[in-house]
Amino acid sequence: MAVPTFRRGRLLLGGLLTLTTALAGSVVAGSPAVAAPAGTPASSGPLATAFDTAAARYDVPRDLLMALGYAESRLDMHAGAASAAGGYGLMHLASNPQVHTLDEAATLTRLSQVALRTEPAANVLGAAAVLRSYADQAGLTAATRDDVNGWYAPIARYGGASNPSVARLYADTVYDLLRAGFTSARGEAVAGRPVAPRRGGLEPAAVLGGVGTLSTDYGPAAWAPASTSNYTVANRPGSHPVTRVVIHMTQGSYAGSISWFQNPAAKVSAHYTFRSSDGAVTQSVREKDIAHHAGNWTYNTQSIGIEHEGYVDNPAWFTDAMYRASAALTRTLTTRYGIPRDRAHIIAHVEVPGATHTDPGPNWNWTYYLQLVNGITGIGYGTVNTESANLNVRSGPGASYPVVGSVADGATVAVYCQAVGSTVTGPYGTTAIWNRIDTNRYVSDAYVLTGYDGYIPNVPRC
Repeated sequence: MAVPTFRRGRLLLGGLLTLTTALAGSVVAGSPAVAAPAGTPASSGPLATAFDTAAARYDVPRDLLMALGYAESRLDMHAGAASAAGGYGLMHLASNPQVHTLDEAATLTRLSQVALRTEPAANVLGAAAVLRSYADQAGLTAATRDDVNGWYAPIARYGGASNPSVARLYADTVYDLLRAGFTSARGEAVAGRPVAPRRGGLEPAAVLGGVGTLSTDYGPAAWAPASTSNYTVANRPGSHPVTRVVIHMTQGSYAGSISWFQNPAAKVSAHYTFRSSDGAVTQSVREKDIAHHAGNWTYNTQSIGIEHEGYVDNPAWFTDAMYRASAALTRTLTTRYGIPRDRAHIIAHVEVPGATHTDPGPNWNWTYYLQLVNGITGIGYGTVNTESANLNVRSGPGASYPVVGSVADGATVAVYCQAVGSTVTGPYGTTAIWNRIDTNRYVSDAYVLTGYDGYIPNVPRC
């Protein structure tokens, strides 16, 4: 669709600057060019209070508890629905044949399992109780519990992984969040700080993606084999043609999903799983073998299943890093097996006949993904010009979407894709083009000097 745009093309001036987007939790009214200065959202409100209460009652470091919840769910209850691995709530209290944190939480807190599954405060309290129990068993004392670096073993145990490398991946994810800091969609925040976790018995465990743990099918992937109970040995494409790629969402965390595929009771698996934060990928089933991912034997035999970390109802998981890394794999697969790069052959799990799942859901951007798969992979750059104030960043391509942050006048932004939205007039004319500068972060092209009059060549549409 052609979008009319009336503006002067100019050359991009200056080098690449660091994009600084101040995230905010509330809606801010006003024109796209007007933005109040934004700082780090304060950790206040019922959920922050729940973490304060649980941390104090069980003497668990509050920020560590929050980082665990953020790693598991981005601090989202998901309306009490179970994850793919039978985990509940923002802390993913689990009930499956391998992990029993929900049962343990009920015993330790004397709260009902219904409350632990569905009430945020109870869910956080349950997780804190379980972690404290694990800490006691690991020998932590009142004098050592204040040091977050000593909680590595309890955190790793909470994830329930039987494989040491996956257990280390799980705990490292939590500590990486502590190191970097994070802000949830509702504004709960943890500031970054130096960490030096004491890994103890997991220190010798191979790091996934390190030497000796790489996939032989796809170079960028780590190798963490699924349980033989969860896939069927084959000799594809000789035994079965590979004709499709099926796109999934994990309904759980990256490390948790890899661990679930290693659980013999799961009876499910996928060939590859991608991490939301950086696009890292792990292979669990060889491409020659049949992963049990689609719920349809014929489709299983003739497809490659790709999981993506996150939940269908929360678009915060759908990062550009994950889209681009996944598309690179799909591009390789379509070349290797002669699969057409179209929506008839790169399909959603929900499109498999007889599917009982809805993934990847309405938040998955098929337009963007298919363009990446087909080689439209450029990233554009532009300089913000509001002629004074900061530029509002919105959650979608239009002035009616909530303001979720701002960028400073004169800042350089990366443009990952461009979408059609509401029409805006700014220093560079009148246009309906909006530039996505980060995950679910858009600014009007009328305020961004890109060097092009409208769409940027080789930058995908979204």
